[in-house]
Amino acid sequence: MHRTIDPTILYFGTPVALISSLNQDGSPNIAPMSSAWWLGWSCMLGLGAMGQTSDNLIRTRECVINLPSEAEVTQVDRLALTTGRDPVPQKKTDWGYRYERDKFDVAGMTPVASLAVTPPRIRECPVQMEGIVHDVRPFGKNVNANMFEVHVVKLHVSEELLMENGRHIDPVKWRPLIMSFCRFFGLGGEVHPSRLAEAPFMKMVSGEPASSKG
Repeated sequence: MHRTIDPTILYFGTPVALISSLNQDGSPNIAPMSSAWWLGWSCMLGLGAMGQTSDNLIRTRECVINLPSEAEVTQVDRLALTTGRDPVPQKKTDWGYRYERDKFDVAGMTPVASLAVTPPRIRECPVQMEGIVHDVRPFGKNVNANMFEVHVVKLHVSEELLMENGRHIDPVKWRPLIMSFCRFFGLGGEVHPSRLAEAPFMKMVSGEPASSKG
């Protein structure tokens, strides 16, 4: 039986992303978030309009989407309830947020120069996506947020996550940090073979289908 409910938060969440961007004074900012999804080489980000990152992306049209693994959960959690906006908006103050200028220092993470955009990547994150903001628009009926369409222009992946062909990420090795209803989770084991994973388009090599064996 199902029950109709009205929870205080409706936030099923996705893999955690750390969005690095540049503040007006040129200093880097990091924002943890988990409202993101991908289609091809484009990503849709949902960010609160009160946050510094939202302002940075609108102003500079650049960012890096860094994906931490389960191993970085402690560093990610250090960024909770911090903001790069000074002064802190009153509503965020009421929620317990505090201003931090150096988010890299707070998290204990290391900035690394990007290749195609100005904001730095985060060395500790095994997946780093340099992106250009293609579009931005207000989002939500009862939430003060913006929706950003970001095109990925450079993808950096830790070698230990790659398959033998060096071109694809091994889903067995990739252990993303997941947020569900504001709590951290990891992945369990694979629950069932996927017919979709065996489809021809998943085996493309250099634009041509891989040869079939058997």
